[in-house]
Amino acid sequence: MDAFQAIVLGIVQGLTEFLPISSSGHLRIVPALCGWEDPGAAFTAVIQLGTMAAVLLYFRVELWRIARAVLASLRDRQLVARDEDARLGWYIILGTIPIAVLGVAFKDPIEHQFRNLELIGVALIVFGGVMLWAEAVSRRDRPLDAITRRDGLLIGLAQALALVPGVSRSGATISAGLFLNFERTAAARYSFLLSVPAVVLSGLFELRHVGEGNGAPAGATALATLLAFVVGYASIAFLLRFLVRHSIGIFVAYRWVLGVLVIALAATNTIS
Repeated sequence: MDAFQAIVLGIVQGLTEFLPISSSGHLRIVPALCGWEDPGAAFTAVIQLGTMAAVLLYFRVELWRIARAVLASLRDRQLVARDEDARLGWYIILGTIPIAVLGVAFKDPIEHQFRNLELIGVALIVFGGVMLWAEAVSRRDRPLDAITRRDGLLIGLAQALALVPGVSRSGATISAGLFLNFERTAAARYSFLLSVPAVVLSGLFELRHVGEGNGAPAGATALATLLAFVVGYASIAFLLRFLVRHSIGIFVAYRWVLGVLVIALAATNTIS
């Protein structure tokens, strides 16, 4: 991987991590369309640390409050019932368990079989339909402070679906939030907060593989991670403003078009 490829993939990661269109899917599709080597699952996991840094910066005040509340609740267990930040913190921890367990259990398929282009195309199309369904049936009348332990677990289970490239972490968790009748911005906000521990753990776990074998070199990975941070910060701000007045329908249309294109090109061996 050269510097130009790292720049392109870093921008792609930043643009697609928070929009419900699948960053891991795009990091497999874009190199295939350009005739580049697949950067691999380790590269994908590590440059996600850049977009997670964007989340940490954007939500720094909220995340600091949540962290302090969780630590305080270890001393006073009744605090969870009284304090919204403590509840959010523990529900984020609860919601991270499914993706952590399944990520370890299915590590080999995630790194190899799940990166099949036809599978990614199908996931883009099918989960686009799920997103549209969630948008159609949701009452969108629950604020984030109404979240319960059940909500946290269900949204966490939805996040685990994003282990399949093409599903989209934000698409899965925002859709789950909509099915549970949360407001769009509340669902997106919780989606971003929930992503922090899972992506940080995944990125740090794969960090040791950077530069190994045929994977992307360390310098290119660092450059892509930096660009993912800058572009990702702008993407968070955009999506939160966009969802105040707009549905996620435009992202569904994009997913369907891209999914059909990927399946057609892969089936004819135009890309591989």
